[in-house]
Amino acid sequence: MTTSGLKRFTPGVDKRVHLLLSAVLWTAVGMWLLVRGGLWLRSADALWLIIPALLLGSAKSLLILDRTAEKGIQRILRFNGTACVGAVYSIRTWLLVMAMMAMGYLLRHSGIPKPVLGALYVTIGWALVLSSRHAWRLRRQFNR
Repeated sequence: MTTSGLKRFTPGVDKRVHLLLSAVLWTAVGMWLLVRGGLWLRSADALWLIIPALLLGSAKSLLILDRTAEKGIQRILRFNGTACVGAVYSIRTWLLVMAMMAMGYLLRHSGIPKPVLGALYVTIGWALVLSSRHAWRLRRQFNR
């Protein structure tokens, strides 16, 4: 079977779907990390760590993740017609996602105290949720 023959089995979607998927993924993963981290902080009676974690997460979003989100959005905007649903992220980004998942697994099983791990999860989760605003904003513009 040729490459063009395989293309008909590829789930192709347009830019609007890619933007929605990007926004949903960043938001869902961020919310999951926020909740998990918050529960660890609560169980350790360390809810006060949420404030510094949110401040650090805001800085991470504004200084690092906003640029990453914008690059991903610009990549999506360059798509012509439909593209595979998995193309919402580049191969390099998908590899980075897998590496971050592996790192999360290692951290959870490392013996790091739950308050520290909870604060880290809240920091990263909030940064993802905050930076997802770029894809949500552009998605809304596409719907007008």
